[in-house]
Amino acid sequence: MTHQIALITGASGGIGRAIALSFAQAGIELILVSRSIEKLQAVQQEIVALGGKAQIYALDLSLVGQVQKEIAEIVEQIGKIDILVNNAGMGYTGSIADTSLEDWQQVIDLNLTSAFQCMQGVLPLMRQQHQGTIVNIASISAKQFFPGWGAYSVSKAGLVALSQTLAIEEPDLRVITICPGAVNTDIWDSATVKVSLNRAAMLTPEAVAQTVLHAVSLPPGAVITELTLMPNAGVL
Repeated sequence: MTHQIALITGASGGIGRAIALSFAQAGIELILVSRSIEKLQAVQQEIVALGGKAQIYALDLSLVGQVQKEIAEIVEQIGKIDILVNNAGMGYTGSIADTSLEDWQQVIDLNLTSAFQCMQGVLPLMRQQHQGTIVNIASISAKQFFPGWGAYSVSKAGLVALSQTLAIEEPDLRVITICPGAVNTDIWDSATVKVSLNRAAMLTPEAVAQTVLHAVSLPPGAVITELTLMPNAGVL
């Protein structure tokens, strides 16, 4: 995987940070995107300590009107992107009846529309290269539906549909969707998630990261189109 360059969104913590570290250990150079420059700097230091290379960009992907332009500018500056990992997102719980339009739009914007805009930002270069891998981190909630997770489930189901459509439209590219069950990250501490689960029974971010690394490491003629990753046979 040396001489590969990957752009990872939501890279300052949780699954994104774990993917960045696993990629760095595999010799992949990194472009890390997140809102917090301080958290990105901490991840960058970890990567350098592993002998890896990382450039960091503080972007607010919830401002979807400017995401495509900002990603395209990064791509132009770097000149080569082999892998895009759309990992940035948010959790949200609330019944359909009680979800405000503002909350609904916030979830859809960050979990779905920002990924769509990131794809559009890298597609021109990947087309020129006649190769590229796009990994979208969806969720088991895209396939199994739970009370109180309506907006979140819709955003992740939309991401699955977006991935499958892009794969058909861009046959030179590999498009991979990862649908993990519950992962033990700080998403469970966020103000928009009001549920308590046994976090010790959840997947670790590192398990998801190793799965992503495996998927992008397949030979060029092979692709894992979609993979569901669970900590057990249940629905957690």
